[in-house]
Amino acid sequence: MSSDYFQLDVIGLEDRSQASSRTHAMIAAINSNRDFGLIDVMRGRKDEEVNVVYLMVDVECHGVPKHNKYGLRFRERMLIVVPQNDSIGTAVWAMRKDFPRLAHQNSVSALGPAQLCLYYEPMSVVARTWTAPSFLARILWWLEKNAKGELHLADQPLDTLFFESKHELVIPWDIADLTSGGKPLHVSGVRRADNGTTMRIANHLDADQGVLAKLVKIDLEPVESGEVEWDPHSLGELNDLMNRRGANLLDPLRLAMQQGFPEQGLTLKDEPASLLVLLSIPLRRASTGDVEGVSYRAFFLHGGALKVGMQLGALFDLDGRFYTSAGLLDGEEAVGWETIGLDPVTVLWENSAERARSQSGHSDSGPKGTVVGAGSLGSALIELWIRSGWGTWTVIDKDHIRPHNLARHSALNFQIGQPKVLAVSRLVEAITRGAVALTGVEADVMSSLNPEVGRALDASELVVDATADLGYPRASSANEGRARHVSVFVTPNGRSGVMMLEDTAKTSCLRTIEAQYYRAIIRSEWGRKHLDGHRGLFWSGASCRDLSMVLPYSSVMIHACQFAESIPAHIRSDVAAAVIWQREPDGGTDAISLELFERHVHKTVEGLDVYMDEGLHDHLRELRHQSLPNETGGILLGYHDFTQNLLVIVDALPAPKDSKGSPTSFERGTDGLPDLVAEARERTAGIVGYVGEWHSHPDGYPAAPSRDDLVQLAQLAVGMNEEGLPVVQVIVGSHEIGVVQAEVRP
Repeated sequence: MSSDYFQLDVIGLEDRSQASSRTHAMIAAINSNRDFGLIDVMRGRKDEEVNVVYLMVDVECHGVPKHNKYGLRFRERMLIVVPQNDSIGTAVWAMRKDFPRLAHQNSVSALGPAQLCLYYEPMSVVARTWTAPSFLARILWWLEKNAKGELHLADQPLDTLFFESKHELVIPWDIADLTSGGKPLHVSGVRRADNGTTMRIANHLDADQGVLAKLVKIDLEPVESGEVEWDPHSLGELNDLMNRRGANLLDPLRLAMQQGFPEQGLTLKDEPASLLVLLSIPLRRASTGDVEGVSYRAFFLHGGALKVGMQLGALFDLDGRFYTSAGLLDGEEAVGWETIGLDPVTVLWENSAERARSQSGHSDSGPKGTVVGAGSLGSALIELWIRSGWGTWTVIDKDHIRPHNLARHSALNFQIGQPKVLAVSRLVEAITRGAVALTGVEADVMSSLNPEVGRALDASELVVDATADLGYPRASSANEGRARHVSVFVTPNGRSGVMMLEDTAKTSCLRTIEAQYYRAIIRSEWGRKHLDGHRGLFWSGASCRDLSMVLPYSSVMIHACQFAESIPAHIRSDVAAAVIWQREPDGGTDAISLELFERHVHKTVEGLDVYMDEGLHDHLRELRHQSLPNETGGILLGYHDFTQNLLVIVDALPAPKDSKGSPTSFERGTDGLPDLVAEARERTAGIVGYVGEWHSHPDGYPAAPSRDDLVQLAQLAVGMNEEGLPVVQVIVGSHEIGVVQAEVRP
């Protein structure tokens, strides 16, 4: 029976006092476990010191079914390998020579025992709760689950054909385009600290890293998935392995080496020293099944590209110059190719947009969109979405990188003076190597004369405003024919992030949502310090307008991450949304979602468009209802935008306590009003102020101004003329709401 097991160069450990405490714990656990039988305790024959203790055991696993198709037996001989250095994990080897190759085995020599891979987690994690008894239980679990085929579920992706290697080959996302161009592909790489090599493929020479090999890519016929293969040591072993799987290797290899070979031939000095063969192997569950995946594996072939080509019969040597044998010898001169040595190489894929989405958890490819503003927040959003493969983006910005921008921008020092859109575009290129394209438009988005701006906005499915400015989001609301917009910004103190998202029908445009946001600030306790001041301002240039906020990049990135995750989730719905994320001093975050209402536009005779929303209409009706049968009224808070000839009414305050109302008249008081107006202006960073008056009419009277109303309106207009502003009067009737405008004209 001894010939059925691998033989080791070991001797018995006579003095067990030299063994570590972990070794003694393992021996005790084996002796107390009825499923394990200890055969021998050994050490390396040639080791001067006891560095490793080997425990030979027989394991009887009652969970292994008889005659299971995976080739596992009720009784298996195992070797438990216990390093005496406790920082190195305990391992277990299957000593039977014909032990099957199964899932969850570590890569070892095909000439030695199989090593069981017992844990999914790295040993640094396993060590925290590892005990000798639990290790033995894990061996029994591994045997039972593998014998029943339960380590892999039926719908789990197929195993790759080979184990991992310490050498890595990174496949470009555009490998199909590179290989179809007919140009020779080369491999360059860097040696890592763990003595592994990470290599990349290119159709040009990488002077910085140096050329390691010429690449030959071979697409093989589909093979049936099954056991994971040990890496072969020679081309002959690899050819036999592929033949067993039903794939022809030699003919495609010869053909690939001959393709593109120059007619004038090559000398040894013309070629890299090595040849790297990349195999593309389609996999299916059964010989007649559909292809479900592709396994990739690469191998360094020893001996140099031209010498290997000659051994395969793909090339021949004439006076020191190598030529292709295609059409001449066709492999007839193949000699000694079976002994060509191999070094296995694990294949990794460069990220495409699809792979990035899969890794990031995005269920869709995202919109064709435009980000307006490539500042700190805009550049952060672009980077986050590009890294996750979400969306196809254009970015519009007119500014360039200045030194102070580097405190919270993705740009680098050498990019000072460059346009921000160029800095962001080059960042995207550096991340994706062109797998995701970003279009940069260096322009003022407010310019109606720039055709690139118009084309980008017209072609977008989503426009993200990250300008931290009022101009664009307000202007965009006037163009209802363009895509849905979302506006995001970080408050001056960095504690809050605000997102305003239009509905797809744009009945709640950014202008209307902005007004409701201010109303929430005025009415809510959280709004008291929401837009509080600028923790500081500093001069970033010579102009009196070159002011910038004091704000750490960490605050920008915290909110950028929140926006980057929330926007994709919110745009799945057609409805509008406004969310404020408030960061507390203790690090916690509260999300405040506002109830939003559709807009109402009242056009006055004088031509001023007055914007309100259904929520404000309801508020006015409720104030009227509470005072019936008496009339009531109060002041209106809002702001003007003369670039679009409009007034936005944000809120209507109830009648002050010293007001007088009757069924036929109303006289507004003044108690507390100056303070309320000042507080509204303070809370909204100076944006919202007094814009006019409102009052109610009793039942049966229209929402039209009476003679007394017109007199009051004239008086209000005179007062507002000191600031050069028009005034409005809102009248709330039983069934309608009317708006009247007045102003003093020269």
